[in-house]
Amino acid sequence: MEYTKLNCSIQPDSEVNREILIAELGNIGYESFTETDDLVEAYIPTPDFSENSLHQLFPVDFSFFHFSWNSEIIPDQNWNEVWEKNYFQPLVIAERCLIRAPFHTDYPKSEYEIVIEPGMAFGTGNHETTSLMISEILKQELNGKTVLDMGCGTGILSILASMRGADKITGIDIDNWATNSTIENALYNNISNLNVILGGANTIPDAKFDFIYANIQRNILLNDMQQYRNALKSGGELILSGFYLDDLEPIKVRAAELGLQFRRSTENGNWVAAVFTSK
Repeated sequence: MEYTKLNCSIQPDSEVNREILIAELGNIGYESFTETDDLVEAYIPTPDFSENSLHQLFPVDFSFFHFSWNSEIIPDQNWNEVWEKNYFQPLVIAERCLIRAPFHTDYPKSEYEIVIEPGMAFGTGNHETTSLMISEILKQELNGKTVLDMGCGTGILSILASMRGADKITGIDIDNWATNSTIENALYNNISNLNVILGGANTIPDAKFDFIYANIQRNILLNDMQQYRNALKSGGELILSGFYLDDLEPIKVRAAELGLQFRRSTENGNWVAAVFTSK
C-alpha cells in the first residue's frame, strides 16, 4: 500500500506536546509514528490522507502549540522489512529480556522473549524509560502478585510481569490505539491474565495492587500520584518513569507528601526510573 508521510514540526517542542500530536493524529487515521530530534513523522494510507482533516484538527488558534507540516508520498514497499531495517531491531534488556517483532527471524535466545507488533514506534523497548522500567521489573518477586500498569502503551510491561509470575494484571491507557495494541500483543504472547481498561487514573479499579508501574510524563505523574498511592497495598512498590533527572526532586517531594518512601533511582540518557514503597 502507498503511504503519505507527514513531517510535523512543533513549537514549543516538548514530550507532552508530541504525545498530544501523536494521539490526535492517531484519532484521524494515522497508523504509525517515528520521532527525530526535530520532527514527528506520521504515516497514513494515501487514500485516507486529507489536508482538510489536518486544518480541522489544528485550527490557527490552537492553544497548546504551533503545528506546521509538509507531506510526501512513500511508494508501496515491504513495511515489515522497513521496520526491521530502520526502526525496530531485536533488543535484549539487562541480558535477560528479548523484545522482538513477529517478523524477526534472527534473534538471540533469552530468559524472557516478548513479541511486540510495532504498528507504532512507541513501546518497543527502544526508549530509555521502557528499558529502565523493564530492568526494575526484572528485580521484582512477582509470583502470585497483582500489578497495575498505568499508561500501558503496547502492554510490554504487563506482558513481562505476567511472564514473571504475576497473578492478575490490569493495564490502563487513555488512548484507544494503546489499549487495542496491548490486547493484540497479549495474544501474541499467550497472556491470559491481563485486563485492559480504556481511561485515566479515574478508572483504576477499587482494588489494592502489590506493584504499580507508571511510565508517563512528569505532570501526569504528579497529578495522579495520589490515586496510585490509594491503589497500592501496604508495603507495595511503585515504579515511576517518563521524566528527566531534573524532575526527580519534585517527584520525590510529592511522593513523600503521600507517605511513599523513596528507595532508589536509575538513569539512562538523562531519563530516570524511581522506585517507591508504601509505608
